[in-house]
Amino acid sequence: MGSDEAYNFVFKVVLIGESGVGKSNLLSRFTKNEFNHDSRTTIGVEFSTRTVQLNGFNIKAQIWDTAGLERYRAITSAYYRGAVGALLVYDITKHLTYESVERWLKELFDHADPHIVVMLVGNKSDLESERSVPTDEAKDFAEKKGLLFLETSALSSTNVEAAFNTVLTEIHKKVSSKQVSRGSITAVTLNTPRVEPTEEKKPCCKNV
Repeated sequence: MGSDEAYNFVFKVVLIGESGVGKSNLLSRFTKNEFNHDSRTTIGVEFSTRTVQLNGFNIKAQIWDTAGLERYRAITSAYYRGAVGALLVYDITKHLTYESVERWLKELFDHADPHIVVMLVGNKSDLESERSVPTDEAKDFAEKKGLLFLETSALSSTNVEAAFNTVLTEIHKKVSSKQVSRGSITAVTLNTPRVEPTEEKKPCCKNV
């Protein structure tokens, strides 16, 4: 088969959340199976891709990562444009990163597709002894907001695959139900508006 048949869909997924919560390591663990202990703050935007097979389809995930620092906020609208999934990440050992989740959600829904699939991700679950955000509290919040929820550890690789694959599966369900064209990020938006019927049915000529 040709290279254009290598995947059926391309889904853009964004990582959001405060700086230092482990977004870049979640990205590198999922796309390259790597973890960097000296992970520096991401400057600007970077993305990686990985093609996964879900429900018999090859899905190319294009995962975007940016710094959570306020001074990079200028890139937000371009960053969110075309995204059909988001992982909103906080650090289970730093309650302040969890407290900012609501603000990140507002920013996400201000800029992104209203039907975007969002998962709340409590990262660094390997640091259980330092936990400051109870699992049940975050889970309840996610349920109230209609978000998916999972706790992960990029360090130990716990639930990283599950988090991304769950989001991709949910996106695929939404996209499939709306018959979106394959293979193009611009085509893969979840709110495909119906074209209003035109008035072409009117008879144009009199019978003589």
